[in-house]
Amino acid sequence: MQHFYYDSRDKKRRRALRIAALCFVFLWFFLGGIAHFVFTEAEMRIVPGFIPWPREAVLVSGAFELLGAAGVLMRRFRRAAGWGLCLLTLAVTPANVVMLLNAQDYAVPYWLLVARLPFQLVLLGLILWSTAPAPTRRP
Repeated sequence: MQHFYYDSRDKKRRRALRIAALCFVFLWFFLGGIAHFVFTEAEMRIVPGFIPWPREAVLVSGAFELLGAAGVLMRRFRRAAGWGLCLLTLAVTPANVVMLLNAQDYAVPYWLLVARLPFQLVLLGLILWSTAPAPTRRP
């Protein structure tokens, strides 16, 4: 009987962790998306020079962040939103590199800019894990 008790407890713990990860992903992109519209000028400063129309790039990426955040809340769209947020995270990586290479131009601690790049790998993992379909029960 204890075997089932531990399985059930472990399953509940994993479910709670997935929900926490999903909440983190939602908040990360919801707040980030809002920032694109509230702090547009500041966001434009980190758009790499090879991207034409930096204002539009900031606004479009902000809209996609908000759409992705909304999508992860709806089970029907969660997986697609997760893949979209992964692609968006990869797409904004050059902006993070621009900030790191020009750290002196930003009021952000250098260590935080360095930590941001490996954190993106963690973020990608959280997105994929939290938006994956729930495991099906085996007989």
